[in-house]
Amino acid sequence: MIMSPLDYGRSALIGTDPGNEVRLWIESRTRVTDPQAGATEEYFQCASCKSEDTFAKRELFQEDNYDFIPVFGPDLSLIFRSYAYFNPKYRDTRPTSKMWSGPRFHLVEAGSPQQLHSDQNVLDATFAFHPIVAQTEYHNPDTGLTAVIEYPVRTMNTRRDPLAYQVDTGPVMFADLTTLADRIVDRLHLAFVAFNVPGFADFVIEAPTHIGDTKPTGDTQVHHYSKRVTVESKNRLYALL
Repeated sequence: MIMSPLDYGRSALIGTDPGNEVRLWIESRTRVTDPQAGATEEYFQCASCKSEDTFAKRELFQEDNYDFIPVFGPDLSLIFRSYAYFNPKYRDTRPTSKMWSGPRFHLVEAGSPQQLHSDQNVLDATFAFHPIVAQTEYHNPDTGLTAVIEYPVRTMNTRRDPLAYQVDTGPVMFADLTTLADRIVDRLHLAFVAFNVPGFADFVIEAPTHIGDTKPTGDTQVHHYSKRVTVESKNRLYALL
């Protein structure tokens, strides 16, 4: 499922609520296709911010502060709220029309994307300081679903001898294709992704995580990137020239 990569330095959305026409930078997109239903849904994960008292005179950040990451879908959208402690309302799903009265997208496709077919191509583009965009595509034969996650590569590890590279980037919007969830939005999770070959990708997913004792007891848990998943995938890298 080839997608024309976005230029993530220029792609954003803006809310249409006159009380707060907030502009949010797009940091990844996830496309999930269900061939049996003949349906495809795209979700756009936006930049993280902190809980705030918008347009207040003073003390703009809320005292009980949390990370705030919104994800916009075609009909339903999702907000992740991560506190220092475990938040049972970590996921907030709502109609997209209720997210600042609905978004207006500004999606800019990359003008001259060049696919990087070899390790040497990856190193050359890295050392030339070109923006690099990755696409990770994977499929689940049991559910029939296919997902493509696209994201700008923020961290690129390289080695000249022997020649190697490794992508380490996030958060991105991981789609769990193994679950029995009826709605695509319920399959989405925040994750970091790493890969160094074209054929698989590792994810570490934000999930309820016990802290403290080696043998977890009670409710000593937080949301943390701790759940590791490996998927067979097609990893594509593009340099934006």
